[in-house]
Amino acid sequence: MSKVEEAKGRVDDALDRLERLVEQRLQVETQRADELASKLDRLERQHEELKKVATDVESKLERAMAYIKSLLAQEKT
Repeated sequence: MSKVEEAKGRVDDALDRLERLVEQRLQVETQRADELASKLDRLERQHEELKKVATDVESKLERAMAYIKSLLAQEKT
């Protein structure tokens, strides 16, 4: 085997190893991206639920404040 053939073989082996590493890394990163997308979706749904709760609480507080103001106004008269 000539030196050129040996060098070509080493380069081919190195490229094969590099391709395997890239494929493994791609699989890991794809899985991580899928997990993050799932987590983001869950957090977005929780955020929407919390916004609804906050809106309900705000509405109830406003009604309570209006009621208290009306009671205070009645006392003044």
